[in-house]
Amino acid sequence: MTDTTHYDFDRWIDRRASDSIKWAFNEQLFGDDDVISMWIADMDFAIPEPVSRAIQQRAAHPIYGYPMCAPTYSDALIAWWRRRHHWEIQKEWLTYNPGVIPALVVAILAFTQPGDKIVIQPPVYPPFFNIVKHNGRQIVENALRVENGRYQMDFADLEKRLDSRTKMLILCNPHNPVGRVWTRAELTRLGEICLAKHIIIVSDEIHADIVYPWAKHVPIASISDAFAQNTITCLAPSKTFNLAGLYASATIIPNPRWQAQFNHTLESLAHKSINVLGIVALEAAYRCGEAWLDQLLDYLRGNLDLAMEYIAARIPEIQVIRPEGTYLLWLDCRALGLAPVALKEFMLKQARVALNDGPTFGTQGEGFQRMNIACPRTVLAEALRRIEAAVNTLRPLRYSSPTILNSREAARLSDDGGK
Repeated sequence: MTDTTHYDFDRWIDRRASDSIKWAFNEQLFGDDDVISMWIADMDFAIPEPVSRAIQQRAAHPIYGYPMCAPTYSDALIAWWRRRHHWEIQKEWLTYNPGVIPALVVAILAFTQPGDKIVIQPPVYPPFFNIVKHNGRQIVENALRVENGRYQMDFADLEKRLDSRTKMLILCNPHNPVGRVWTRAELTRLGEICLAKHIIIVSDEIHADIVYPWAKHVPIASISDAFAQNTITCLAPSKTFNLAGLYASATIIPNPRWQAQFNHTLESLAHKSINVLGIVALEAAYRCGEAWLDQLLDYLRGNLDLAMEYIAARIPEIQVIRPEGTYLLWLDCRALGLAPVALKEFMLKQARVALNDGPTFGTQGEGFQRMNIACPRTVLAEALRRIEAAVNTLRPLRYSSPTILNSREAARLSDDGGK
């Protein structure tokens, strides 16, 4: 069924009474209920109407017993990835689980031993550090580098760091937090290195659908059969459709021996079941969510344009490399001259905006903050105004600029951002 709904992403939905970790606990987490929450990666937008309707229809049934994924769920996922990402997934490659991070943990336990080394590419999603360390494995940091104003993989550094104890590389594509969507050429070089060194690639592709027109997501396992046989791909509809609280994800493992090994470990941890409403939402999203997603991507692009223009014009001390994917901005605040702890406090106490603190993404994140721009444009504009006003307090008086936009300029920026 075609969804002809026009979605209003400008509508503010109060989440403070919804047990939202992002909004309902500001007082406990930050000591101030008035902070604007732009940290954890969920969106302040209502989910697609067909998905909401499917959840409500299933919820109307009075029994919530143990669920099982029907073949139609897999059919919907396979069709989505074929249509959006040109990857032909086979049904037998699919395993369902409660989330991408649990799937990464299962892969670590299934394919590595305590003391083995696992490569991550910081600055990167903080749980990557924890799941490696907490399971007794060693972290190998192959840090990204900035070259010509763009984050790049450092392949020379990667090859130098690999040894016989290195068993796995966790890839983040699109990359959280720097917003890179790795090209086919970059992924091919990475895949060839890992094949040559017998290193399993576990690819977190949870942000695959949030990609801007100037980039294209390529699943690394889709490049060649050799790569497919050496890759475990973790994906979910949670970031795409704002369904994180339903705990439904899938793992794609074309290698039949690895599929059996992964499933054995998954079952030993009792992690093979997923939420009864989550599987309903997954199918509905992949079948009927495309119109909503296309409208979302247009809106996010408008938010991105607004934020990039505003920061460049009015807060030049903060630098941002334009992301290729995700709804996250990686803010380089080093020119503010604040120590990492002071920067965190500055954003929270002076600007009254809750962001993700850069050092949690690795030492490479010192002096950075991560901002979630998946919110109504008025909320984003207010957050930017608050940050500008706070930054003005750090500037010598003679260099100060107005702390807020006048109404005409605010309207112009908002209109430009929507194009």
